[in-house]
Amino acid sequence: MSYPVDLLSSRAVVKPNLWAVIPKDGLVNNVIPGINGCRVSIVASPKMGAGFVQYVVQATPSGGTESKWAAEEGVESFLFCISGTLSVTVGDENKQLTDGGYVFAPTGEGIAFHNDGEQEANLLLYKQRYIPLAGHAATTVWGNVNAIKYKIYDEMDNVFIKDLLPTDIGFDMNMHILAFQPGGCHPIVETHVQEHGAYVLSGEGMYYMEDRWLGIKKDDFMWFGPYVPQCAYGVGRELFAYIYSKDCNRDVAL
Repeated sequence: MSYPVDLLSSRAVVKPNLWAVIPKDGLVNNVIPGINGCRVSIVASPKMGAGFVQYVVQATPSGGTESKWAAEEGVESFLFCISGTLSVTVGDENKQLTDGGYVFAPTGEGIAFHNDGEQEANLLLYKQRYIPLAGHAATTVWGNVNAIKYKIYDEMDNVFIKDLLPTDIGFDMNMHILAFQPGGCHPIVETHVQEHGAYVLSGEGMYYMEDRWLGIKKDDFMWFGPYVPQCAYGVGRELFAYIYSKDCNRDVAL
């Protein structure tokens, strides 16, 4: 941080219980007990209206957790390594994650991580309450998005998707990467019960949220509440891609 060189301004827009856009340059550090040597920004939470909590984290060398984070019974969690090298533990398994690596931890397991590299590691953390379904359960999932091939999205050859978690009904959420070539777009303006937390990994896009178009770019975070109209166009010269959460596989409780 330093003295500003111009009038203070921001692209951030937060409409509680509806949607939000939070650019990287407006993030502040939050002290989270049990996480050390990390700059942690809480970008979505129930205080905003979200049904989950999401964090953007920069871990310095040797930074990480003292013990397992989000190990509370009834809470499931997810870690995505944007860049860097992380030693990650879920249950009795420990693996090294690099760029694009991720892990999903089912309820009660929690996630421990440590930056074993010599450079800063950038990661996303996510947690939410699991909705049980009799006879089914979610399981630990390890992966790397670079090992997953893009699939054509809704029969359009300039929009692509990757599914990071199984579509098994034991899971009440999924993580996806959606990517648009310049000029690619959603086939419709979507209006649905699911909410999304989305972090932009690359490129630029024009996003329609509720009733307006906004320019979105790499490192922006977006949250969409239920039933907010939404769609996007990819613009610029590179792939507009973001990783996003989705609640799924459950009926709505009355």
